[in-house]
Amino acid sequence: MTPSLWPRRGSRSGSGPDSPGQLGADGTGDRDGTGPEVLDFGPPGRGRDDAFGPDRAAGRGTGGAGPGAPPAEVLRVENLAVSFPTEDGTVRAVRGASYVVHEREVLGIVGESGSGKSVSSMAVMGLLPRTARISGRILFRGEDILTMSRRRQRGLRGLRIGMVFQDPMTALNPVHTIGDQLAEAVLSHQLVDRKVALTRAEEMLDLVGIPQARARLRSYPHEFSGGMRQRVMIAMAVINGPDVIIADEPTTALDVTVQAQILEKLLEVKDAVNAAIVLITHDLGVIAGIAHRVLVMYAGRPVEIGGTDAVFYRTRMPYTAGLLGSIPALESAGTDRLRPIGGFPPSLIDMPAGCPFRPRCPLADDACRQAEPDLLSTGDEDDPDHVAACHHWDALAAVPDPTEFFRTESEGKRP
Repeated sequence: MTPSLWPRRGSRSGSGPDSPGQLGADGTGDRDGTGPEVLDFGPPGRGRDDAFGPDRAAGRGTGGAGPGAPPAEVLRVENLAVSFPTEDGTVRAVRGASYVVHEREVLGIVGESGSGKSVSSMAVMGLLPRTARISGRILFRGEDILTMSRRRQRGLRGLRIGMVFQDPMTALNPVHTIGDQLAEAVLSHQLVDRKVALTRAEEMLDLVGIPQARARLRSYPHEFSGGMRQRVMIAMAVINGPDVIIADEPTTALDVTVQAQILEKLLEVKDAVNAAIVLITHDLGVIAGIAHRVLVMYAGRPVEIGGTDAVFYRTRMPYTAGLLGSIPALESAGTDRLRPIGGFPPSLIDMPAGCPFRPRCPLADDACRQAEPDLLSTGDEDDPDHVAACHHWDALAAVPDPTEFFRTESEGKRP
């Protein structure tokens, strides 16, 4: 069964132009004046091109948006900063994050726990607590989300930007059926009858590979396994045909086999609804398999951004090299030692002067102590947009394997 029900925003299924469900001239309104606000951000699929078509062999898209036409921007984050006041001081969780997501693209955001990955995504969704202090700009198709009213943000959230939350075991309400929860996601934004919403929910369960979809609408979350619950979360994220899907650690607490199934299903659903994906994870293997571009975060800010091949094979930031060196290689057959990154991430309350990675970096010198490096071009001829925040990116460019800088004592010093 393929998705077919795309109710016209602004009117109930079958209602006329003078029905109470019609939106006002300003694009806002509600059902009969009492229901949820429905905002018109344009119909699903408008203006989308097959810019990043599926390429399962390589794991990444290779399509184009037309002769000489670059893919359009759907989400742009500019100098985003998020801080939280605490009794011990102000936690600067995100410090000047900037990135762009294009239509149908998969952007992978990777970093250690506490690097600001999830906080930045929550800022995009408008789900941070009221105590959070937020600055910068978050542009969805050119419109700043941070300047929208809370009602208008609710109209955007779940409709044009969907989210797959981190823990499928607790994200679903245990006292409501799967069908009720999926239908609620439709009825919160679409002026349609409940029967239409349940039909849409059935289509989505079928799309994400849940067998006997109609019968499972009456099931409760405890009747599903962890992997099946995550499929439900994916269905809920895409049920309104969003332009962007934010997937925050979508494979957390799932076994390896189920992880692969969930990631493959996420890509299939992305292609079905023509959405872009912002994939947040600490698993570089996941990023390598499905992302077009990679953003590496450390201590609340991006430290390297580029195409997946550029970041993995032409690393220009020591932290990225350290992450890559800590991954076990299957071909080593247990003969090679892992190269862990020594030390700990800095306190986000009391940041050290200069580069925040300096205490853990094998290339650190006086320049690193004096100033925090900006994101600058690495001179990558194959990827002109490849940037890194490091005073010594050229030192990494001069060696074939940048992970050599993290050689362990048992391996001896780097030759």
